[in-house]
Amino acid sequence: MTRKQKRFAIIIGLGAVVVSAVALILNALNDQIVFFYSPTELIERPSLANEPIRIGGLVEDGSWVVVGNTNVFAVTDGANRVEVTYKNLVPDLFREGQGVIVEGSLLADGSFLASNVLAKHDENFVPKEVEAAMKAQGLWQGEEESGSGSGYGGSNSGSAQPAQ
Repeated sequence: MTRKQKRFAIIIGLGAVVVSAVALILNALNDQIVFFYSPTELIERPSLANEPIRIGGLVEDGSWVVVGNTNVFAVTDGANRVEVTYKNLVPDLFREGQGVIVEGSLLADGSFLASNVLAKHDENFVPKEVEAAMKAQGLWQGEEESGSGSGYGGSNSGSAQPAQ
């Protein structure tokens, strides 16, 4: 084997090791990825049942019901709604008519069992995906740009009460 052939063989071998490592990492992370969907996208994809996902939208006015430590509310993008059940305290900033991102899984009956609720901090912020979905349906009434950054706080910040 000439020097050129040895170098080529080493480069090919290192390339194979790198490709294998990347494939193993992506395969391991595949189960950890949580997707973000609007209620309309979620309804259109019932195959997502029992998968860890996130939905984003607005808490529908008049939909929030609290029974003990269980919160039931609807998340809407203006066109469709998804019933959400969350068995924990919601963040202080959680309100009807406000933006929310809910992490959990879609149940077979079409409802959503939440494991985490993120309520928005900035009153002008709407997730870009939700804003795009509402604009596509002609329901967007906000400013042209809604803001940037996450703007959401976790669900361990206390307890808010439903509007009376």
